[in-house]
Amino acid sequence: SLFGERTQRRILPWIFVGPALLLLGIYLVIPAVLTIVTSLTSPGGLQNWNWALTDPATWATYRNNIIWLVVGTAGAVGLGLLIAGLVDRVKHESMVKTLVFIPLAISLVGASVIWRFVYAWSPGKEQYGLLNAIWTGLGQKAVPWIQTPPINTYLMVVILIWLQTGFCMVVLSAAIKGVPAEVTEAAKLDGATERQLFRKIIVPMIRGSLVTVTITTAIVVLKVFDIVFTLTGGRFDTDVIANQMFLQKFVYDSPGRSAVLAVILFVAVLPLMLLNVRQMKRQGLPA
Repeated sequence: SLFGERTQRRILPWIFVGPALLLLGIYLVIPAVLTIVTSLTSPGGLQNWNWALTDPATWATYRNNIIWLVVGTAGAVGLGLLIAGLVDRVKHESMVKTLVFIPLAISLVGASVIWRFVYAWSPGKEQYGLLNAIWTGLGQKAVPWIQTPPINTYLMVVILIWLQTGFCMVVLSAAIKGVPAEVTEAAKLDGATERQLFRKIIVPMIRGSLVTVTITTAIVVLKVFDIVFTLTGGRFDTDVIANQMFLQKFVYDSPGRSAVLAVILFVAVLPLMLLNVRQMKRQGLPA
């Protein structure tokens, strides 16, 4: 009330947005800037960047992240889309969705502990791990799944797919229900099969939601840490950027290398974030 009406209109939005911007600055912007500075000024300086860009073990870590990104994202989104298309036609749709969605309520560490029992290997003893119990029941020799590269990386990706499929299914199922019935009925009258209807009509019409879900899942996959840390700690050729970043900081006492990896991870995630914002603007959503 101390200001004129015109000044009030200018100040009022900042009063509401200000606290959020302040918190973002304190907990996001300032730490990001300090991380970049640390990567350049900490002991070792540019040698830390040289290590991150030339060390063979570090490149193996990047390779694992790419495997997670491609297989994990494609698996979660693809399976979520498939289930969303199938449950749209079943009688007890809500119950099926609930069963698929339940794993998302489990923490990544909790899910990793559950799947550790699935992949467990007991040398010279009766196998209590579910996978090895089935495998030996078929007359095969027990396999140390988590200790055997490169299959161990793919088996850990399965855990993330198990967790993320429910999220993808819910979003894509809502998008499928938004497809006008007139369009699908017209396609059926034109002789389209169920497969053609799904592939050539429904999927193109939910493209926006599909892109958004893919980007969101890819960001989650790129930052994966809990599963690798819980199951292997980065051993057996399963290391990823986030886990190596943790090890460099808290185990090897090398904050410079840790900061470099954090910057690299941020640079990898940034294009996906910008693409997500662009997609939201195309859909007319506030971003």
